[in-house]
Amino acid sequence: MDAFSPQSDADPTDSLVRSVRRIAQAIDVRSREIARVTGLTLPQLLVLQAARALGQVSTSALSREASMSPPTVVAILDRLEARGLVERYRSTSDRRIVHVRLTDAGQSALSTAPGLLRPDALARLDAWPKERREAMAQALALASDLIAPPPERTDDDLA
Repeated sequence: MDAFSPQSDADPTDSLVRSVRRIAQAIDVRSREIARVTGLTLPQLLVLQAARALGQVSTSALSREASMSPPTVVAILDRLEARGLVERYRSTSDRRIVHVRLTDAGQSALSTAPGLLRPDALARLDAWPKERREAMAQALALASDLIAPPPERTDDDLA
């Protein structure tokens, strides 16, 4: 039996809660390691990575890509902009839209930042067969959907 095989007499709900707690603890530890090395919080690093992936982007698209609420992303962008890692500017076609782009300092910070997962975790994951990696991704997506708060409704949802 490996670490991912459920015990036949264990309560599946208890097992799920324990596993989620272990994941949360591991994320907390990794977040502190990343902060110690980069001076960036994990959410700040995620927003920088999303900005790099999308290029010059609106804050709403950035919040979707980073899976964070728009107010959270705006607060993170305030801190990143104060550090010179991103710059914001208004759209020339619609002044209500604010765009974000990485600065050279932001690019540099990302190039020296460690990965979100520990290198040994990535190596172990890469050793798994593709089907097992896909099953893990599906299981984690289901678990995150189960425990995440429901999405906020927008005016578009009401139409």
